[in-house]
Amino acid sequence: MVPILVFDIETIPDVAGLRNLNDLPAELSDDEVAELAFQQRRAQSGNDFLPHYLHKVVTISCAFRSDAGFKVFSLSAPELEEGAIIQRFFDGLERLTPVLVSWNGGGFDLPVLHYRGLMNGVSAPRYWDQGEGDFSDSREFKWNNYVSRYHSRHTDLMDLLALFQARASAPLDAMAKLMGFPGKVGMAGNLVWPTWQKGEYAKIRDYCETDVVNTYLVYNRFRLMRGEITREQADAEETLIRTTLQETPGAHWQEFLAEWPARMVK
Repeated sequence: MVPILVFDIETIPDVAGLRNLNDLPAELSDDEVAELAFQQRRAQSGNDFLPHYLHKVVTISCAFRSDAGFKVFSLSAPELEEGAIIQRFFDGLERLTPVLVSWNGGGFDLPVLHYRGLMNGVSAPRYWDQGEGDFSDSREFKWNNYVSRYHSRHTDLMDLLALFQARASAPLDAMAKLMGFPGKVGMAGNLVWPTWQKGEYAKIRDYCETDVVNTYLVYNRFRLMRGEITREQADAEETLIRTTLQETPGAHWQEFLAEWPARMVK
């Protein structure tokens, strides 16, 4: 089978970047710097969601499905610096050329990785290959690459299911729960920054990992809907995921499984 890589990122405010851009005094704490940026953003746009380039990547979690089975893993701070997190992610694409799957990856995750990859000197030739130029080694990427919105090498499920209409988009948590999956477990995206400030880094990683499993489960149903797999194969895939998680250490997986009733595709 063509390997499938579902991914999700978690970010915190780029405090060092904010200090640099705003020429802020050194005596301001990280919390004060971030709060100042949130206040400025609220005044400009009505919410405190910072521009993509000011999101520092602290975790990339992946659910990987291949002939070898199903596994979940993360590239995370503080064990890895931001540049290493992003570089290792793109190195995986270089080696495996998987189908990428995300929920709002085109709207958030990938643009963040683009900007932060530039800042950190990351190399990602396979990802950026569009089948053109002397540096391309695969002409097929002209017709199906990771960058073009309407190509299938990267499937942004949220974008595609909404037929690329922002007003029709749905949140992953709601869709997962409506389909009988656990949805978000343990925390929510707006708690990542305060959780980071407390030094509870593992909670951020665990939260991100449950999100990619939710996304994979929704993608499995999407594959059924478009006729790529049969109902029996979809059921077997859910069984594989459940069995794999039962054998995977981590309290977050026990909580996830407790929220996942034992039923198959209707």
